[in-house]
Amino acid sequence: MSIKLTRSNRAGWLFALPGFSLLFLFIIVPFFFAFWLSLTNQRLVSPNPTEFIGLKNYTELLSVSVITLEPERDAAGEVIRDKDGALKYPRVRSITRSDDFPQYRGMREWFRWHWGDTAKVVIASDVVFMKALVNTLAFALFIVPVQGGGALLLALLINQKLRGINAYRTIYFMPVVISIVVISLLWRFIYSGDDGLLNNILAGLTFGAFEPIDWLGRTDTALGAIIGMSAWQGMGFHMVIWLAGLQSISPTLYEAAAIEGASKWQTFRYVTWPGLRNTAILVLIVITMQSFAVFAQIDVMTNGGPLDSTQTLVFQTVERGYGKQDISGGATISVILFLMVLMISALQGYLTRERK
Repeated sequence: MSIKLTRSNRAGWLFALPGFSLLFLFIIVPFFFAFWLSLTNQRLVSPNPTEFIGLKNYTELLSVSVITLEPERDAAGEVIRDKDGALKYPRVRSITRSDDFPQYRGMREWFRWHWGDTAKVVIASDVVFMKALVNTLAFALFIVPVQGGGALLLALLINQKLRGINAYRTIYFMPVVISIVVISLLWRFIYSGDDGLLNNILAGLTFGAFEPIDWLGRTDTALGAIIGMSAWQGMGFHMVIWLAGLQSISPTLYEAAAIEGASKWQTFRYVTWPGLRNTAILVLIVITMQSFAVFAQIDVMTNGGPLDSTQTLVFQTVERGYGKQDISGGATISVILFLMVLMISALQGYLTRERK
């Protein structure tokens, strides 16, 4: 039966062969090549021969430890405080550079927290990579509900039989067709701390009480500003997907809900949302994949700063692979990113099967 099916679709397989060949040549082969490079010390330009180093690149990127620091004490056993009254602790480098702790050699402080008088310090072999990993996960965590929910709200608003509704659909979709580089440059001026549009609007709404903020120049606002811009830019694309799902729901279901006296919320909960379940899964997957691939916004607006607060995995891959000519390091990050996306896709597929 399978042989017969294959023969009957021979023409289809022949037509699909060029596409499969391109996928194999430009996706599958580069991935396995990147995996091989991640096991070496390959540099972009280097007089030294390439050596096989196994999982050393992965170890250097992923090594994290927690050390405990006790406050310093004087000869009488009393804790020492600085001029501000805070407890004084030994320097982390006194441990990471000590021969007594070879397992911590070369590691740097990532962050710390206090447990009573004791300081717990998280150290990592590559702090910048860890920041990029956390920033990428945070970006995905916020962008998925904000962009997906905002797009659904827009789809519900324009899925009305109103005059000039096509004009509104076009306006909402316009940011999608404009280059992300152009959008990033525009929003960089909007976020400007000197005379940016956002600061002027907030100052006007508060009658001058609002103090201007350099949104892209502060570590506590830079990533959030990029998330807001990215959510706005991609909302129109997912709005179209939601709109297609809304228009596939049978009108008779809404008529039956109206006859039963259902409120708007009940209609959305028991008619609209169940009809959008498969669309929601698609939107969730697409936004998640796009969020892990964020690069252009970071490159144009902040270049990973300030103080690495907007570093992402894709930006780190490009910066190391080409900026620092560390091809093996960039390949290692790309493999880690691929495995993360693969696990998330598998989880989403599992949840989809469970819902069915």
